[in-house]
Amino acid sequence: MHDERDALDHLFALSAATSEFMERGLAQRGLSRARASVLWALHRQGPMTQRELSDAVGVTPRNITGLVDALEACGHAVRNPHPSDRRATIVSLTDKGNETMDGVQNGYRESASRLFSDMPEEDLAAFLSVADRLIGRVREHPPARHSTPGRTSPLS
Repeated sequence: MHDERDALDHLFALSAATSEFMERGLAQRGLSRARASVLWALHRQGPMTQRELSDAVGVTPRNITGLVDALEACGHAVRNPHPSDRRATIVSLTDKGNETMDGVQNGYRESASRLFSDMPEEDLAAFLSVADRLIGRVREHPPARHSTPGRTSPLS
């Protein structure tokens, strides 16, 4: 018989496996998760100032500067002067950045197919329902700050 702690252990295992899966795919394209987040924002929302990009990605302006520096150095992004604000620059994807993001999107679709294509529709619906509830709960309630005696899990 399984209990809530078994479910949490499985959730952590799934989270770790998913994270490793994603990191490997990004690494094959020469990207970190942080750099991919910047490219994803630019791909979805188009060119924007570094301040807007900082807000879109959820990092500090100092961090966005370093990320854009790295993406510019490897040819994925470019900075250009803002047309009406001399103090600002506009960051946009280069052709290489767009090609990379097209590849990321294709990889995303292939991964979805590989993971879920043979799953019965009712199992997929149940998975999505449970995942939605768990995502909501995780966002609503931060983890408890105490340990459980005798438990050897990542949070105990």
